[in-house]
Amino acid sequence: QVQLVESGGGLVQAGGSLRLSCVASGRTFSSYNLGWFRQAPGKEREFVAAIARSGRITSYADSVKGRFTISRDNAKNTASLQMNSLKPEDTAIYYCAADMDIRAILARVSSLYDYWGQGTQVTVSS
Repeated sequence: QVQLVESGGGLVQAGGSLRLSCVASGRTFSSYNLGWFRQAPGKEREFVAAIARSGRITSYADSVKGRFTISRDNAKNTASLQMNSLKPEDTAIYYCAADMDIRAILARVSSLYDYWGQGTQVTVSS
């Protein structure tokens, strides 16, 4: 079992920044890959970024590449998503998720993730 708790969401103006955090408990943190997803009202949940167990490999959706940075601190059981140059279209609930399987590449499909946090709301005003 893995428990994930996100924080750091809020209201920010376009062009601003936010840093989301995901604190994990349960299974050994360094034993699973982590992903961030988001879901806007009326839309499907979409992949944002993922990071491997070691922290050395990352993957990003094209829509956030160059603006968002995913990281993790295995000693603190924490993952982060630094979001810069935010746009109104980034408005969504952001979720942290754990992928317990060992894969050759980082998963971008939400159904491949086993555990989810409750989400944190990010609202970007224009």
